[in-house]
Amino acid sequence: MSRNFIFFIIIVLSSNLFKAQETIPFRISKYNNIIVKSLVNKKDSLDLMFQIAMEDASISPQRIRKADHIIFKDEISDGNTVKIGKKTYKNIRFFDNELTGHEADGKIGTGIFKDRYFKIDYDNNQFVIYDKEPDLKGYQPMNLYAKNGQLFIVADNIIVNQQQEAYFLLQSGYSGGLLYSNEFAEAHHLNEKLKITGEKSLKNSAGQTVTTKQGILPFLKLGNIVLKKVSAGFFTGDLKTQHSNYFAADLMRRFNWIFDKDRKIVYIKPSKYFDEPYYKIN
Repeated sequence: MSRNFIFFIIIVLSSNLFKAQETIPFRISKYNNIIVKSLVNKKDSLDLMFQIAMEDASISPQRIRKADHIIFKDEISDGNTVKIGKKTYKNIRFFDNELTGHEADGKIGTGIFKDRYFKIDYDNNQFVIYDKEPDLKGYQPMNLYAKNGQLFIVADNIIVNQQQEAYFLLQSGYSGGLLYSNEFAEAHHLNEKLKITGEKSLKNSAGQTVTTKQGILPFLKLGNIVLKKVSAGFFTGDLKTQHSNYFAADLMRRFNWIFDKDRKIVYIKPSKYFDEPYYKIN
């Protein structure tokens, strides 16, 4: 066997190892949520919504399909197996009675990708999981900030010709675009400075009122990528319950995402949905 042929074989094997990967198909619901088909504990066929803002999994009290083989103690179930695509994940923790998105029986988080690179490929409706850093050509790097299993990015909000930096929680469970925290909305007077396109008020049993308002942010900058006339929601009223800014599902689908294994950098590039009309929150 010639040296050149041996060298060729080594190169091929190295290339295959470098690109070692798995793929998980998903579908996108009409509410912009990612839904994956799963088999839990070899018995329960469930549609789970991918929630990037959590690591573990959960079951909804409003589920359509049965989850009789997930055994809970004090609303926690450990040691479960979840098969998604061709891969079976072990020791998955489920929480009980957590609401989820439409068309889903529960949620699955980022724990299944632990210590690996993973791509959310909206162009091809699939996750791609890599053992090593994949090809990043055409992608823009952004700093990623992890806190208690949640992932944040920084973006610039252009409000009446002023640029305001903000941290956004990646939140694939909320169907809309941006959702601002009470603190950000009040500090930057969004009620006066954004064009308001709709609102809805609710009152609780104590007579406290919360009003959900939908507006339009003129520009949102992520590094050198600019989104225009972005759908943006915020709350006004007595109840102050929104503590984080959300970069939600309608915006997430406008990019393909590659997360590094340490969750310190995310690489983004526009997807086929980049210029689609924004989702309307009723």
